[in-house]
Amino acid sequence: MIEFVTGRLSYIDTEYMVLDVNGIGYLVYCPNPFSFQKHEGSTVTVYTYQHVREDALKLFGFHNREERRLFEKLLQVSGIGPKGALAILAAGAPERVVSAIEEEDEKFLVKFPGVGKKTARQIILDLKGKLPEWMPSLLDHDGHPVNEAGHKRIAGNKELDEAVEALKALGYVDKEINRAMPVLKDKDLTTDAYIKEALKLMLKV
Repeated sequence: MIEFVTGRLSYIDTEYMVLDVNGIGYLVYCPNPFSFQKHEGSTVTVYTYQHVREDALKLFGFHNREERRLFEKLLQVSGIGPKGALAILAAGAPERVVSAIEEEDEKFLVKFPGVGKKTARQIILDLKGKLPEWMPSLLDHDGHPVNEAGHKRIAGNKELDEAVEALKALGYVDKEINRAMPVLKDKDLTTDAYIKEALKLMLKV
């Protein structure tokens, strides 16, 4: 396994870039090679994954280890190969991908080339609950998973998540909703009941 390659970024194409390491050009496939464009002509370190098949030997490159780990995890999903995994990461928002998996957001996942409903469901089944440790931005300071708005995610509490979305649709901002979360997270209610309880708590302040 080649952990990383450090060299002069000499060429960028739509699917790959070339690193000049002591006169040897390493062709490295990337989710979005042009995200490295600011380093063109200068020395850069790229974290790599070496993919070996009977008929191919390819090197894939990433900005950091976290992005590479997500790529490796995606490769473990049935129906996802290197090309598909690169396409998912090409948007440059791995945190959003992990959030979609944790929130079972199939609509977001099927936007990627080659990902249909069946594959999106497989990604969620295989990876949900196994990714936050690789994406520190999805954890709060206590190490608990949070959603995109910064609310602590309660395992299996779909009703609370739906209530939060409904409150946001009503015009309440994260700061207001967060004031009610410490009480709401300890209750087991329906979505409507969560909304009513949250409104009572927010109106008290």
